Amino acid sequence: QVQLVESGGGLVQAGGSLRLSCAASGSEFRIDRMAWYGQTPGKQREFFASITGGGITDYADSVKGRFTISRDNAKNTAYLQMNSLKPEDTAVYYCYADITTHDGNERLYWGQGTQVTVSS
Repeated sequence: QVQLVESGGGLVQAGGSLRLSCAASGSEFRIDRMAWYGQTPGKQREFFASITGGGITDYADSVKGRFTISRDNAKNTAYLQMNSLKPEDTAVYYCYADITTHDGNERLYWGQGTQVTVSS
């Protein structure tokens, strides 16, 4: 079974920075697209950033120019560098990955989330 584990969340003042990590563990799999989403209680989970296996990135307008998604394929890890953080960025951040397992099956996986709180 593949697992995604997020880390790097915490409390930061507005204007500060955080870097989130998402590490995939397991055996005999290939990670295709990876992405970061955020969710606030009572709100729908929203897309923030994604990166393909070839390194092509996409960003939501709300984070464009402030957040950078990257990946280290050797470590099966994706990162989200968050700069110029705003209070409205406060959310539980979830890592997402499209994964092809050893038997050729494609599955989508979610991490359990890491809390990011930005104080004003």
